[in-house]
Amino acid sequence: MREMEKIIAELERTETEKLVIQAKDFKGHQYIDFRIYYLADEDQWRPTQKGVTVAPKLWEDFKKGVEEAEVLLKAEGLL
Repeated sequence: MREMEKIIAELERTETEKLVIQAKDFKGHQYIDFRIYYLADEDQWRPTQKGVTVAPKLWEDFKKGVEEAEVLLKAEGLL
């Protein structure tokens, strides 16, 4: 198993918060992590406990759920 550690995307929520999507390795397991980061006192971004990790075996189901959410948002005129 190879180690993963790569930031895929950073989406600004506010001036002091952002959503970071990254490929990670933890205790020998790989996953995709969606986590809120906040800007600390020292101008450093730090992760919060708010987030979701998705294992590769769940990726297709996760993606399907996101696609269904997109359909709903479009139907409601939000996208």
